[in-house]
Amino acid sequence: MKRVDEHLADILGSVRELPPLELALPESLGGVLAEPVTAPVDLPPFDNSAMDGYAVLAADVAAASETSPVSLSVVGDIAAGDQGAYDITPGRCARIMTGAPLPGGADAIVPVEWTDGGAAKVTIRRPATPGHYIRRAGEDVTAGQTVLPAGTRLGAAQVGMLAAVGRARVLVRPRPRVAVLSTGSELVEPGSPVGPGQIWDSNSFALTAAVTEAGGVGFRVGSVGDDPREVLATIQEQLASADVIITSGGVSMGAYDVVKEVLSGLGTMRFEKVAMRPGKPQGFGLLDDRVPVFTLPGNPVSAFVSFQVFVRPALRALQGLPPAPPRTVRAPLRVPIDSSPEGLRHYLRANLGEDEGGDPWVAPAEAQGSHQVFALSSSNALIVVPEDVTSLQAGQTVDVLELP
Repeated sequence: MKRVDEHLADILGSVRELPPLELALPESLGGVLAEPVTAPVDLPPFDNSAMDGYAVLAADVAAASETSPVSLSVVGDIAAGDQGAYDITPGRCARIMTGAPLPGGADAIVPVEWTDGGAAKVTIRRPATPGHYIRRAGEDVTAGQTVLPAGTRLGAAQVGMLAAVGRARVLVRPRPRVAVLSTGSELVEPGSPVGPGQIWDSNSFALTAAVTEAGGVGFRVGSVGDDPREVLATIQEQLASADVIITSGGVSMGAYDVVKEVLSGLGTMRFEKVAMRPGKPQGFGLLDDRVPVFTLPGNPVSAFVSFQVFVRPALRALQGLPPAPPRTVRAPLRVPIDSSPEGLRHYLRANLGEDEGGDPWVAPAEAQGSHQVFALSSSNALIVVPEDVTSLQAGQTVDVLELP
């Protein structure tokens, strides 16, 4: 059997980064920057007020107190966006709003809460030192500074940064478009009644959601039966628009393993046994010389684990990100693992937690069948048992993949 690391290496050696696109900011969310972004000007671009209050000379209010307040004449109001010219001289001040430009001569802001709020004359009851509540030009970012390096995944804060430096469009590697379908004549759409021998399709829903969690754009095609012509036609139809195709079911050794039947010999498709549990039967290759196709096992847990181990890293590689699986942590076992198959890398559904002192611990779920969706949905991690380990004692430290 093929080792897990070898299969993943073959996958990552086949996928290529998506070509970058220039997108408007609203469409860039979730994409990965294909260029560094620098600030054309200082941020903020001018000295401005951090509070609603009064722009003053600090020396005028240095002796102000509750028992001995200082009164100043108000020469005008300065609102955010005001482009007028103001100068503050001794004994005078200007009422100013948050974000408004600091007038000439002023070197401090007195918050309105420290005053009587006067419009023509104001009484100030506390002193303010030079620079008080003033945002200086370039305090956040200086002109020419790199604010976002290439390779940054754009979240809400990063999109805001792009707008703050005046970018309306940006060059990104887009989120991969991933078509997901399940195969099997026994599958029925959730919401419809099931008859004898039928089950509701869960794989296409879980895998489409997993694509979104991994940063892609999932398109659920749904389920198709075991007719080879229908399966092939459905897959070929997705090649025109998908960056990646994921199927589940039909890749083992049975008489109705239709995905393996129709895709064998096409493109670079290969179907192999990988030394892992769950998820031994795997298929992967490129169709049309460009579209990676992952054919995952049909059992729900097998399909989910296979996605985390193989598909998730590939989706990251398509965007130029390090092809990492979910975050791995180390934690001691709360209970022993009595039996793990020799020669197979075992991924056990588990719960990862912390004790009262904040130290991690992990415990395997009681049910480990590859069809048992409840145990998977109740877990937040996967314990990784190496191929050469057949049992583990309570207290031993193990690798744990944190699930999204």
